[in-house]
Amino acid sequence: MKYLIIYLAVLIPLFLTAQQINLPEIETDTIVIGTAVYKADEKTPATFQNIKPDQFEQLNTGQEPSYILSQLSPSITVYSDAGNTQGYSYIRLRGIDQTRINMTLNGVPLNEPEDQGAYFSNYPDFLNSISEIQIQRGVGLSQNGTASYGASMQFFSPGLSDSARASVGVGYGSFNSYRAFAEYQSGMRKNKAIYLRGTHLHSDGYKRHSGNTSQSLFYSGMLFGQKQLLKLTGFVGHQQNKMAWLGVSDSLIRTDRRFNANTNAEDDRFLQSLTMLEHKFFPDSRSTLSTTVYYNFLDGNYDFDYNNPLWSSDSPFLMNFAFRSHYSGIFSNFNTKIGNLDLSAGLQASFYTRSHTGSEPYLGVMYTNRGFKSDAAVFAKAIYKIGSFNIFADVQGRYNRFDFEGRTNDLGLNWKFLNPRTGLSWQASKNSTLYYSIGSIGREPTRTDIFGGNDEPRFDSSFQLITFITKPESVIDQELGFRSSGKNWQVGANLFLMQFRNEIVLNGQFGPNALALNSAFARSLRSGIEIQGSYEPVNGLLFTNASSFNYSRIKDQGISFSPILTPMFIVNQSVAYTFKGFRIGLDARYQSSSYINFSNSVSLDDYLLLNAQLSYRIRGWEFRFLVNNLLNTNYYNQGYVDFDGLPKYFVTAPLNFYGMILFSF
Repeated sequence: MKYLIIYLAVLIPLFLTAQQINLPEIETDTIVIGTAVYKADEKTPATFQNIKPDQFEQLNTGQEPSYILSQLSPSITVYSDAGNTQGYSYIRLRGIDQTRINMTLNGVPLNEPEDQGAYFSNYPDFLNSISEIQIQRGVGLSQNGTASYGASMQFFSPGLSDSARASVGVGYGSFNSYRAFAEYQSGMRKNKAIYLRGTHLHSDGYKRHSGNTSQSLFYSGMLFGQKQLLKLTGFVGHQQNKMAWLGVSDSLIRTDRRFNANTNAEDDRFLQSLTMLEHKFFPDSRSTLSTTVYYNFLDGNYDFDYNNPLWSSDSPFLMNFAFRSHYSGIFSNFNTKIGNLDLSAGLQASFYTRSHTGSEPYLGVMYTNRGFKSDAAVFAKAIYKIGSFNIFADVQGRYNRFDFEGRTNDLGLNWKFLNPRTGLSWQASKNSTLYYSIGSIGREPTRTDIFGGNDEPRFDSSFQLITFITKPESVIDQELGFRSSGKNWQVGANLFLMQFRNEIVLNGQFGPNALALNSAFARSLRSGIEIQGSYEPVNGLLFTNASSFNYSRIKDQGISFSPILTPMFIVNQSVAYTFKGFRIGLDARYQSSSYINFSNSVSLDDYLLLNAQLSYRIRGWEFRFLVNNLLNTNYYNQGYVDFDGLPKYFVTAPLNFYGMILFSF
């Protein structure tokens, strides 16, 4: 925090004397989004997708962003603990889990450094305060935070340059799910702008005793100077969940589809607060120097009932796992344009500490330990235009270290990575681009990987710390694709080939800390085809598609098999019609079967899912009604084979609805 105070002390006086900026001279939306060095554009040889608010707002009823993204982008699968769209949800892309998907807000890392996951449950109603999303599939461009394996997902806060507005809304739906929110944006007033949004969410959950109650506050404020701006953005989320992270056997599901294998005694409570301060300086019309400092605080705990009958345990206690973490960092970037050459360079550093406490109501505190993780990286990127060709190069050097303080202080692991990327794009016509890229990236194991899912690490008979996965994984990713658009259509398609060494892969099991476990394999590959596009044959009628084909294999000790939870086919097809304030939409999703164990003997069945939306706008009012799972399909999106040898599944909700009323003024 001392860096934040120093930064404020230096920069605020500059703005006290700053003149009002001449807005037409600078593209304010680009300034506010401002992380252009991390974003891909049409000349970049990378596989990416930009998602605007008008693409996701009709689908958005306060559910986890994972569900909305799975409808809009290829190769995404999702499931939730509670069976509906609120509470804990988990996302995979190309079969790669979310601990290997880089997520940022305005360039600030959202992935928790120790276990590298980003949990939207701690950021309730997050998507309603987002102005744009860019998904770069594969290794993409250099990013801050954890490595981009499946993808990088970049979220951007409101631009604040829009006109003044305010809105309130309420919604109610199945499983006693409701949401209420209020939002205010001042618009540009002289050289200042602010944004505020507060939300309260609740759902009882589809599974029994799997409810979620959450509150959130998103805020942003900005000062413009003559050649600079200062933007403060923050998010506070508070959530209380009933636990539902255990799978259920098919026999129990047939008896009671809403059965929850977790007991009613297990709860989850977390408070997360993220604050960032961005400064941007524009020395001339071609250059930008931007610096951001940030601080992310997490405090919470969850229960694990060892009296659960399904465990057949005689243990007499309800275990509580408590965490408190502090995550601070700074990054700075410079980009400029010299003739046909675009240059960008940057550096970042962060420090993270998290305390772990295990306790039981009768036994008290049973252990405490702390993890420390430091991270530093530098990168340089260039795009050079020669005629209709663009030559691209991007290289990042990254160092991180993990230390542990507990029953032993001997553990000190560090990793060094050199992550190069290069590619070529050809602008075949004004609106058509062909590209090829190749890139390599390395990633360190998570705390869960290192300790085998034990919150308190284990020791052998000689009191030596037992570690599991400590070797990093790496991938070489090749992408070949094209993008093209016309007056009423756009299409993109790409081939990808990802060749891994020591891939750290989900094995379908859960550890003693309730987090998913991984295994490491020397060689593996993931390959496939991804397609996305839209077509508007007549005004108001829009067809969109996001589909993928995936072929992935793991080779280990002479045996070849498919990774778990990686369906071969995913098809999202949508049609929407808009006329004089009315909008009606229908979304279809087909997902093929996928294995849930390495022996490839147990799988999730394929399924077809239909969802519908109906909305009407008149003056400042908007009415929305959504129906999910129109076919009342019984399907599973997640499962694993348990220690007892039986497959366990996560159910999804049958036919359900949600209605909303919004008023803007």
